[in-house]
Amino acid sequence: MSVSVELNHLIVPSRDNRESAEFLARLLGLETGEEWGPFIPVHVGNGVRLDFATVPDGDRRLQHYCFLIPEADFDAFFARLEETGVTYHADPQGQRRHEINHNHGGRGVYFLDPGGNGMEVITQPYEPELKRPERW
Repeated sequence: MSVSVELNHLIVPSRDNRESAEFLARLLGLETGEEWGPFIPVHVGNGVRLDFATVPDGDRRLQHYCFLIPEADFDAFFARLEETGVTYHADPQGQRRHEINHNHGGRGVYFLDPGGNGMEVITQPYEPELKRPERW
């Protein structure tokens, strides 16, 4: 049996839904959508929507979100990241502070958003057998 399944949206827990949505949208060169209910949406290129929701401190747990961007867009993204003053790392353990990595033949970086979520931006997927989308 063949089933077509696509990820449609994720709820991203935040201290402040607008602050976190606008932070990520600005870094990735995206826009926030209109607030609806408790959510501030950010649409990414593959049709997935991130719905940022304000969640009380005690109810939030560390989440991790990884974004794949074209190599040609990394310098502009990275300049915006540095402008924020957010601490970034080359590794998920935070040992290589203020460095980027060159894993899998690309570039990548880890940082926290204002809501405390772990964010990662990479230019090459981890799985060598996966090919980049043809639009790149």
